[in-house]
Amino acid sequence: MTVPDHSSTLTGWREWVSLPGIGVPWVKAKVDTGAQTSALHATEIEEFERDGESWVRFLVQPWQLTEEDAVAVELPVHDRRTVRSSSGHSQLRPVVLMDVGLAGRVIEAEVTLTDRDEMVFRMLIGREALRRGFVVDSAASFLGGKPPRGIRRRNRGRA
Repeated sequence: MTVPDHSSTLTGWREWVSLPGIGVPWVKAKVDTGAQTSALHATEIEEFERDGESWVRFLVQPWQLTEEDAVAVELPVHDRRTVRSSSGHSQLRPVVLMDVGLAGRVIEAEVTLTDRDEMVFRMLIGREALRRGFVVDSAASFLGGKPPRGIRRRNRGRA
């Protein structure tokens, strides 16, 4: 087993993360070492051109059971990737660069956009992001802290 050095940041297998660049202070994420790229639940995904460049607009719904606090976002398309889901289906997804706050640090990560409405977590944090000095304790959860109870209740559809 590799022992993390003092510069590593410990995370659990699930964490509350922030997306500060798009105004999402809390979203529950699965820290998934089986996934190469991070993924974010997005709806109304629409690619368009701006000044000759590919952009994408989409809606981020941070809470599992409600559309409350949804955020409309427009970002440049960084890449497009064919991603195989856990169910074995392949899908070509737009990739955007996004700041992700995880366990007290903010890193820039490549994030694919997809409809994760049927999934328990609105976001996956994949290996590309974790390579930036994160170590995952698969027996722990929420090592980076939790939002206040009222915010957590919103995620369950109760105010």
